[in-house]
Amino acid sequence: MTDAPATRGRRRTEKGYRVEAWVFLGIAGFFSIIDVVYFFTAHEKAGAVMLILTVFLGVLPGAYMFWWGDKMEPRPEDLPEADVEAGAGVMGAFPSSSIWPFVMGLGLAFVALGFVFGIWWGLLGFGVVLAAMLGYTMESRRGGSI
Repeated sequence: MTDAPATRGRRRTEKGYRVEAWVFLGIAGFFSIIDVVYFFTAHEKAGAVMLILTVFLGVLPGAYMFWWGDKMEPRPEDLPEADVEAGAGVMGAFPSSSIWPFVMGLGLAFVALGFVFGIWWGLLGFGVVLAAMLGYTMESRRGGSI
């Protein structure tokens, strides 16, 4: 039997997140080269440390995708026989037009005014933001306008 227990019962693909993993690892490799050049030419430690952290921003997702890509279920785009409909996913219900995003923006404008003109504008804005969040949540749960 050639199937390993981890791959039994599903179609195994050779690609599974490999392209994305190599992109992130390539970014990490690029920034590691830039970091070495920067460290020896700029003689500045803070920038070199930030570039090391940038290398880790490429290594972490790249290594994760590289390691777990074979162990995850294949995506529709990884299967050669998949069609467009296979990757469509579930379509949710979205509210049509709503006043609540405008009310949210108005409340956030009042919060910003609170930083400039006083705390009372900020408190008023915070109340309007809470009302907008509650109204939009209730509207989306009901599927219509309130």
